Amino acid sequence: MHIEKNVCDSIVGTLLNIPGKTKDTLAGRLDLKEMGVKSELHPKVGDNKRTYLPPACFTLSKDEKRHFCETLANIKVPDGYSSNIRNLVSMKDLRLIGLKSHDCHALMQQLLPIAIRSVSQKHVRYAVTRMCFFFNAICAKTVDPSKLDKLQDEIGKTLCMFERYFPPTFFDIMIHLTVHLVQEVKLCGPVYLRWMYPFERYMKILKGYVRNRYRPEASIVESYIAKESVEFCSEYIANAETIGIPKPRQNPKGESKGISSGRLENANEKYLELAHRNVLENTTGVQPYIDENLSWLTQQYPSRREKWIRDEHHKTFKSWFQEKVHLDIKDPSKNVSMNLIWISEGPSHMVVKHDGYIINGQRFNTKALDDKRVTQNSGVSIIASIAQFSSAKDKNPVYSDMTFYGIIDEIWEFNYHSFKIPVFKCNWVESNNGVKVDELSFTLVDLKRLGYKSEPFILGTQAKQVFYVEDPLDSRWSIVLSTQPRNFSQEDQSDNHVLEELNNFTNELADIVNFDDAEVSAGSYARQDVEGVWVDQIV
Repeated sequence: MHIEKNVCDSIVGTLLNIPGKTKDTLAGRLDLKEMGVKSELHPKVGDNKRTYLPPACFTLSKDEKRHFCETLANIKVPDGYSSNIRNLVSMKDLRLIGLKSHDCHALMQQLLPIAIRSVSQKHVRYAVTRMCFFFNAICAKTVDPSKLDKLQDEIGKTLCMFERYFPPTFFDIMIHLTVHLVQEVKLCGPVYLRWMYPFERYMKILKGYVRNRYRPEASIVESYIAKESVEFCSEYIANAETIGIPKPRQNPKGESKGISSGRLENANEKYLELAHRNVLENTTGVQPYIDENLSWLTQQYPSRREKWIRDEHHKTFKSWFQEKVHLDIKDPSKNVSMNLIWISEGPSHMVVKHDGYIINGQRFNTKALDDKRVTQNSGVSIIASIAQFSSAKDKNPVYSDMTFYGIIDEIWEFNYHSFKIPVFKCNWVESNNGVKVDELSFTLVDLKRLGYKSEPFILGTQAKQVFYVEDPLDSRWSIVLSTQPRNFSQEDQSDNHVLEELNNFTNELADIVNFDDAEVSAGSYARQDVEGVWVDQIV
């Protein structure tokens, strides 16, 4: 984490030319002069006894700095993702202030590659993005050992790019240590199991135990023993909660809950039918009945195309399923569960509507609530298997998994008498013209181009949280960024779709950030459209 923070501070400080943080100093330019390279960047003495530093390729114009800071200042991230980024941006000075280790972690993982999209120098932008992709791959919770050698090769190439564009003073010991991170992963395993965040948090707790500065060790031991004794005794007291330990956001038993008390409303009949159909199609116990109904329709109408069969299934399955369950109840050989009986009867017409819901270890809000908050928890995605027909006469559809992106409009909680099921009513982005992937493999969506209005509902358990950041290059598009569940359990590791979303920056690292070297000529180390910097030192 300290390597990542120092790299982030060096990159941000140099790009924004922050005093005390930038590595583009007079000493660095004099090093270039002594080495006899990049003559266009050598310092020049002015008439007023000041030294002029010509603008380098990484020097940003005032407009680029403003776009960089505005992008970060306008970002709304989910709860628990990071601190409020807006508080770290000074629009008056066009700089970042008060960055903590975890803030730098969030920047290097996802936010910095987006903020520098407005930088006009493509080779500099790609070099920085390549470094961010490397840290994203290193810090992933799952690591493919077969790709580590390739990752080692990538960090070597990335550092060569930095050496090509940035001054010699940029390369301190922390930049060099990135070369050894891949080898550490090979020897010690994933980074997240051994980085310094938990240790430093606990060191803060131990420092707080010091009451007598003359005997700090004794104070720590005394307070530690007292706390351990109290916690040991509290385990034998019923319904006792340990003081100072925050409650988990999700119940250890995996139970979900609404954030607000909820509003009891009479649901629209059309939406009630659509939501109930979605519950039926995604309930494990109902799946055998779905297969049976599809087989029966196929036998009854052998001349009909599969698309017609599926449409007819959607229209008639609810009533057919209810009658079928009633018949199975009378058959002693059929073991029909009570949950299946209640779900066949359908939900109550009075549904509870929440403004927010905690499920799968994540907090989800409606868009209306997000508009009042500084965080963003209304973005969702879902991976669904769809049937693709080439035409109305196509009898052999192709089934494939497809990711859909949307924003939560309403959160409903259905009451099936003995249990409750949360469903999200979403506005989904139309996939054909509303979703695209750019050359850096960023997924961009047009949130105003909506589709799939006939299927707005998903189960709360199906929702994967994402958040959207306005693209600095085109305000019409928003960049999709995924988040990581707080409770990343062994069950989650078996879900390949989740892992694919968590590692969406690390696929084919070399191909993503490859660019034409011919674009970087000898004269491109300096910029002609940006004003340089005057310093008071004399060469």
